[in-house]
Amino acid sequence: MKNDKRKNYLGWDEAFMLMSDLIAKRSKDPSTQVGACIVNDQNVIIGLGYNGFPRGCHDDGLPWCREGETLKTKYAYVVHAEANAIMNANDSVKNCRLYVNLFPCNECAKAIIQGGIKEVIYISDKYADVDIFIAARKMFEISGVKLRQYTPEYQIKLTKRIEK
Repeated sequence: MKNDKRKNYLGWDEAFMLMSDLIAKRSKDPSTQVGACIVNDQNVIIGLGYNGFPRGCHDDGLPWCREGETLKTKYAYVVHAEANAIMNANDSVKNCRLYVNLFPCNECAKAIIQGGIKEVIYISDKYADVDIFIAARKMFEISGVKLRQYTPEYQIKLTKRIEK
């Protein structure tokens, strides 16, 4: 009887990044869908979040625009995925890892640092030259939060939902 385990199973990083991508699909933002997954030192997911409006703020009543006057854009209203994951956590986020598909902004960096998250693993850093992301990187460095850009091991596509 052969008792060899499967060789090509997902590693933890890959699984948690896939969870981030999956929860990002809940976002109704037409331009950017971000997902975050917070994991403790035993590789147990304790929080998930995606970018969207706060609970109780109906998504038809607020704007999704990216440009224009502040109050007519999404930026005044949207809760970012990282902040949502921290607020949704079912346990302390202290000493946890945060997986996110887009590098955190300065406001999320503050929440990440304040919560005691020890490491941020991200895929995209497409806004690296924008001031709020430079500030985030600076705060992470000063506070000792480890940063790691992740490169997927596999090209896994989530299956599309079957429409009725």
